[in-house]
Amino acid sequence: MKHQMTNLPILFISAISISLVGCSPDETQKSSFEVKILNHDSYQAKGLIAKSLPEISAALASGEITSEALVQLYLSRIAEIDKQGPRLQAVLSLNPNAIADAKELDAMRAKGNIKGPMHGIPILLKDNIETKDPLATTAGALALKDNITGRDSPLVADLRAQGAIILGKTNLSQWANFRSNDSMSGWSVLGGQVRNPHMLDRNPCGSSSGSGAATTASLAAATIGTETNGSIICPSNANGIVGFKPTVGVVPQNYIIPISASQDTAGPMTKTVMGAAMMMNAMTHDSVTDYTELLQTAALKDIRVGVLHYAEGNNGNIKNRFNEALADIEKAGAVLIDIDKSPLNGEGFGGMSFKVLRYEFKDGLNAYLSSTPKTVPVRSLKDLIAFNIEHKDTELALFDQSIFTASEAEKTLNDPEYITALETIQKATREDGIDFLLKEYDVDVLIAPSGPIVPRVDPINGDVWPGFPGAGSMAAIAGYPHATVPMGAIRSLPVSISFIGGKGQDAKVLSYAFAYEQKSKRRVEPHYYKDAEAIAEINRAMKPYRGE
Repeated sequence: MKHQMTNLPILFISAISISLVGCSPDETQKSSFEVKILNHDSYQAKGLIAKSLPEISAALASGEITSEALVQLYLSRIAEIDKQGPRLQAVLSLNPNAIADAKELDAMRAKGNIKGPMHGIPILLKDNIETKDPLATTAGALALKDNITGRDSPLVADLRAQGAIILGKTNLSQWANFRSNDSMSGWSVLGGQVRNPHMLDRNPCGSSSGSGAATTASLAAATIGTETNGSIICPSNANGIVGFKPTVGVVPQNYIIPISASQDTAGPMTKTVMGAAMMMNAMTHDSVTDYTELLQTAALKDIRVGVLHYAEGNNGNIKNRFNEALADIEKAGAVLIDIDKSPLNGEGFGGMSFKVLRYEFKDGLNAYLSSTPKTVPVRSLKDLIAFNIEHKDTELALFDQSIFTASEAEKTLNDPEYITALETIQKATREDGIDFLLKEYDVDVLIAPSGPIVPRVDPINGDVWPGFPGAGSMAAIAGYPHATVPMGAIRSLPVSISFIGGKGQDAKVLSYAFAYEQKSKRRVEPHYYKDAEAIAEINRAMKPYRGE
């Protein structure tokens, strides 16, 4: 997605100017004070809100803090670094009922009435998920700016029943990055461009970009993203957090703006695997599975782990981090099994996969738009295309709506071409893909890097990605569970490792991810660098050599 590059906040300019006072040019190059100022460590979260979801839940339970005070802390932090300072633009809207809800939950706690571990926890929802609070569900689009439905999606109703507070909505790649072939991740008309807290000019990935940035920047205790093909995993990798894409169907998709009935799912984005498990319990509270109870530090002991070497990519730095992760997994007691060949060799596979998404998007979006309030001016995809042309100065200022027009040209879901394509890609990724690898190599889980080192935001060319390692598309198309966990950073930009399992193996995948996380502990805090040249060694290298 694309957005005009805005000027940096004055705080950046002032800080840099202060660092130059009284320094000669050579001294400035070497000034640790300059690097510290450019680093903006002052933006890092401090105190309770810097902690993980389980720790925040424990603090509420012990009386260390009230829910009302916690909500106020998050609102202050959002004002400080999302709307000002580095201006992350990760939060699209705030719930005016959040403080009142917190007070009510505090009163319940005082009487000993506790709904569950999420009681009084403020969370942020990706803004394609409906909530009955007075908040529009917009997908970041002008056409939906007044889409206040008064409906809780089932996952939100479940979270609310467990005591969670809806703090607000996060920005996203507009229409969950399914509008244009030339889009820019993390941009929407209503929210602008989401910034990556690790390095502000870097891609936050998408489409759950605001949820990823908000979690790593401590703007809420946890966030929810949605994924069709990489939209939880990629921003979790880019922002250095834990993301979990459940088996499709485990989390109900009602009242979430759709792309694909066969691939869409919501999932948690948190700082830790335990936090993700807590969120899964709350989002699926009628399930018999207790995801937190099944997390064990020894879960990898004697487990056969399939290492997808074919999906490592060509970046040497990522391979080094992945090799360190493999060493950690071996230390945790796992047996590593090499897998060197991809099972996905079908000609035309990519085209069929994209065709399925176009068919399902048209069908699902037409049904969704027809159910929206009368305040929404579009009732179909055809209407939406016309609306965007009418508002081309804002909606189409940076890129087109080529995916919309291609989707509108597709037929109904009864079309044999669609049925054949869906059957083909699901068989390739299920029976002949993940299921085949698990059985053929006699392994319990598959692992690979989660994605690339993220590039810069580019409003001229759109997303320009380096080689993309990982096997996330196979898990997404199959509809199978996929967890990503940080495995360190490369020049302050996070990279992560993926754990992929078979259908319904969500709890096992989370348990393996947890065991790795506890052995490695490689998540890094964001430094809010302006760009790569704010790092001392890069800053020196980018300037002419002047001798010793």
